Amino acid sequence: MGLFKLLIPAIVAGILAGFSPEFVVGQNCGCPSDQCCSQYGYCGSTDEYCGNGCKEGPCKNSAPTGGGNNGVVVSNIVTQAFFDGIISQADGSCAGKQFYTRDAFLNALGSYSGFGTTGSTDDSKREIAAFFAHVTHETGHFCYIEEIDGASKDYCDESNTQYRCNPDKKYFGRGPLQLSWNYNYGPAGNSIGFDGLNDPETVANNAVTSFKAALWFWMNNVHSAITSGQGFGATIRAINGALECNGGPGSAAVQTRVGYYQNYCQQLGVAPGDNLTC
Repeated sequence: MGLFKLLIPAIVAGILAGFSPEFVVGQNCGCPSDQCCSQYGYCGSTDEYCGNGCKEGPCKNSAPTGGGNNGVVVSNIVTQAFFDGIISQADGSCAGKQFYTRDAFLNALGSYSGFGTTGSTDDSKREIAAFFAHVTHETGHFCYIEEIDGASKDYCDESNTQYRCNPDKKYFGRGPLQLSWNYNYGPAGNSIGFDGLNDPETVANNAVTSFKAALWFWMNNVHSAITSGQGFGATIRAINGALECNGGPGSAAVQTRVGYYQNYCQQLGVAPGDNLTC
């Protein structure tokens, strides 16, 4: 499993004065797919939520599902058929089969407008293909929410004094890109708004939170590698280079990731580009 630096959002309960309480879910959002996240971080479906300043959901004055920098709307590329083509390959008994959804991905995407909207349309398609190639590998076609046998592994870096481990918690891989280690859970939680060190399970308990975590890691650690033209190989290095690149013990996984990437590029009608391996 990749050792990822991910983020996960938490819904902070609250009521925004002057807004109808039946629409309010909580600050920082994580709204249902049919509701908007207002400029103040609350969920609802009226103009106050979906109008000016709307950050995600069915906003009226923006393209919250990825339309932005280059006019590409990610939801038009990540169609239900594309998403189903991945998750349909997971066995019916997989925990992730009932957990991961396209709606959850699009909901999380509202917080990361730069994803899939940088460069040309082909650049956007390559980034989307790369992201889902890694997610497919990490989760086994959306089968796994948590790392296999993760609880038996030691993912506590005791030398990291900024993000000290809670001895009662485990920091094994969780979510679409398998967040691991205390030094990843800590800053991830701080950024999104949950207690990553004392409640790492949050990553595996809410699908929108999981996708936001994956997108946070991607935008902070991988996005520039693929959008700057370094190639898919650079994304492998950014995600799990220590184990898989330069003949590492997990090097066999490189070709698996590349295979998924090439497949998704073909589905999206874009050339995969050069520098596919690391």
